[in-house]
Amino acid sequence: MAKRKNKGLGISALLGNIDADINSSKKKKNLVNDLSNTVAFIPLNNIEINPFQPRVNFDPDALKELSDSIAVHGLIQPITVRHLGDNKFQLISGERRLRASKMAELAEVPAFIRLANDQEMLEMALIENIQRQELNPIEIAITYGRLMKECELTHKQLAERLGKGRTTVTNFTRLLSLPENIQKGLQQGMISMGHAKALLGTDDIAFQLGAYNEITTKQLSVRQTESLISLHKQGATNQKIKTKKTLPAAYQKVQNELSSVLGTKVNLKTDAKGKGQIVINFLDTEDLNRILDILESEK
Repeated sequence: MAKRKNKGLGISALLGNIDADINSSKKKKNLVNDLSNTVAFIPLNNIEINPFQPRVNFDPDALKELSDSIAVHGLIQPITVRHLGDNKFQLISGERRLRASKMAELAEVPAFIRLANDQEMLEMALIENIQRQELNPIEIAITYGRLMKECELTHKQLAERLGKGRTTVTNFTRLLSLPENIQKGLQQGMISMGHAKALLGTDDIAFQLGAYNEITTKQLSVRQTESLISLHKQGATNQKIKTKKTLPAAYQKVQNELSSVLGTKVNLKTDAKGKGQIVINFLDTEDLNRILDILESEK
């Protein structure tokens, strides 16, 4: 009697398929691990941007200059990506180089391929940008905040991961408590980190805004700013107590909001009958015209 041919439908065949799937998965993982240590050329269309990118501002002139260089010499320094599956990749670091490469109309770019989860993505993007000194203090502060919130890290733990002192991390995150106008000024280089740290020496928002205007108009040094804050703190104690006694919380809130909108110190005064006055401080004629423009635009 002739033996029936094995059609590959038995247990051995099924186990063989499992082994094949496992071996295929291992090969894919090994391939990614191997690529992590080498540079691969990846089509630009296969790379999506990093959703955790801490940097939001890119200088158009500097980007154009880099693009022109890449068009002539190519992208010399590879970007870093992570593999998402199939032929798709996500940028970890190097968005400026990626943007410039697109402007130069490159078809593909050299890239290091890394294995990374979302937390590692955020950490690597932050660390890479900090090492390149491409982030302004507010961008660093925002990213520190994201790391602590999204990765559930304390100031101490974040400092250890970044190789920074705990005081450094705290100083940066405190910048986000400054009024928006001052944060923008710091981003745009109108004031330095030293100026901002000095302004954090008081929690008087109205005074912070007034001092900021004085710094920018009179070009005060950090030391002069520190002296200004020190004098304010020495003379403000009694005034602050008096203000708390005579100015209700609702009026205090209005006073702070007016100071923030007008970008200068505003004093709200009221009596027991509810009558009062608003005093808007200005430094000079130019500053007065600036305030008048703001008031005119609010009509």
